[in-house]
Amino acid sequence: MCDEFTEKDIDKYERDISALNRRSFTKLSAVLGFSSLLPSIANAATVSESDITIKTPDGVADAYFVHPTKGKHAAVLIWPDILGLRPAFRAMGKRLAESGYAVLVVNPFYRSAVAPVIPDGASFRDQETRDIVIPMYRKLSAATHISDATAFIQFLDQQRAVDTDRKIGTQGYCMGGPIIMRTAAAVPERVGAAASFHGGGLVTDKKDSPHLLIPNTQAHVLHAIAENDDKKDPNAKVILKEAYAAANIPAEIEVYKGALHGWCPPDSAVYNKEHAEHAWSRLLNLYKKTLA
Repeated sequence: MCDEFTEKDIDKYERDISALNRRSFTKLSAVLGFSSLLPSIANAATVSESDITIKTPDGVADAYFVHPTKGKHAAVLIWPDILGLRPAFRAMGKRLAESGYAVLVVNPFYRSAVAPVIPDGASFRDQETRDIVIPMYRKLSAATHISDATAFIQFLDQQRAVDTDRKIGTQGYCMGGPIIMRTAAAVPERVGAAASFHGGGLVTDKKDSPHLLIPNTQAHVLHAIAENDDKKDPNAKVILKEAYAAANIPAEIEVYKGALHGWCPPDSAVYNKEHAEHAWSRLLNLYKKTLA
């Protein structure tokens, strides 16, 4: 997950490049819409989108639901990073829907606030932003991840746009990495694919470490790992590979050389289009194989 070491890497990255100032970029993106910054999709489906609410054991969660206007489709549940549901993740969800999926992007911090929980242009590097999101993050746990995942999947299975004969996919970023693993374990009969991008805390020494749930899952998996995350914990990928192999679960685990923690969302200070597009192509390949 994002931490002081990650932020030092971002500082160095920004000193080493001569690019558009990230704060100006983020403000510009908010005006233009992040969808315009992401590559276009050939034969993109026409989609319908809405802001919705979902009842959970702990209250009412707000979320963004987007799907092709016609037909029934495999569903995908997206868990954002520590900055939560915001325009960049709406754009990512819409892009996935245009590829033929019914997509739910959730606000993981609904217990504390309605999304967006941070203003446009806010950065985790800013103390005021950390003061907002870290207390919200600390309210979550393995138990809340599992109960939320169950409620969100139940919601998806009740939607007319969702084909319940097809498996569900789930993808998570940063803190969303552990959640996709718990989602796959919470409803193993429904979740057919799970993907994490620069996910943090996938392997820990705690009793509730996500990797310990692997034997309880059935989903084919993709773990896209940032190079600086791998340097901090190079053994994590080894443990993951061994755990998936022992459970006979197909898993693609790749370290993205040159990509820093947070490289996938288009509003990230370290957004890397080349690596983000490679990760996106691997995600679509995973869904094509497992959610058919």
